[in-house]
Amino acid sequence: MNRRTVLAVSGATTIGVISGCLGDDSNATAANEFDYELKSTPSGIDVPLVPVRDAYQWYKNDEAKFADARTRNQYEERRIKGAVFSPADDAGDVEEDPVEEWSTDTRIVTYCACPHHLSSQRAASLIDAGYEHTYAINEGLGGWINGGYPLKGSMVDAEWELYEIDGTADSEYAGEMVRLEQIEENRVEVAPIQDDGSYTLQLHYAGSTDSQFRVEAPDYTVEGTLEELTSEMISG
Repeated sequence: MNRRTVLAVSGATTIGVISGCLGDDSNATAANEFDYELKSTPSGIDVPLVPVRDAYQWYKNDEAKFADARTRNQYEERRIKGAVFSPADDAGDVEEDPVEEWSTDTRIVTYCACPHHLSSQRAASLIDAGYEHTYAINEGLGGWINGGYPLKGSMVDAEWELYEIDGTADSEYAGEMVRLEQIEENRVEVAPIQDDGSYTLQLHYAGSTDSQFRVEAPDYTVEGTLEELTSEMISG
């Protein structure tokens, strides 16, 4: 089953009324019954950003389901305990997405590490598919980790570092995404281009800085080691 084309509405933990996903309905909106800050997405859908403390309360009280919007490798390494793998379009695809089996009344919380670029993309696609009660964690996975909340994965105890890659693109591409991909691993991050053409890619990483990465902007592509890419401003 491909989540991009099929929407199932069978059983899941449900609550009140909510919405959320990418599709053809430009009028799709999130319920946002808590009046959270909204994140605008390229699809034109505004995604409510839930504070991590509220997300944890929902988690603790079993009032929401959690969906990891990153790549499979990132999900396997470190994730919110109990979260399902449900990647954003920029992070890949899956043949069987557990979210397709959830009722559209389900409160869904998406997250990523950037802190909410991939997660807002995934949340927007869910809202567009009819999951109106969909939220993205405002502080991302990092906020969850800093809160000491439950985690699972093969590298939970690894030495993680935050790396930032700064770059510039043509300002005509403002609002579009720049993609960072580890060439030999299934690892992706994205960031939006600002009005002045600048962008900052954030990467939480526990590997070697000698690993090869690729930065893909709308008007150029640059490859190099993580050490090289973080040492100077990237441009075309």
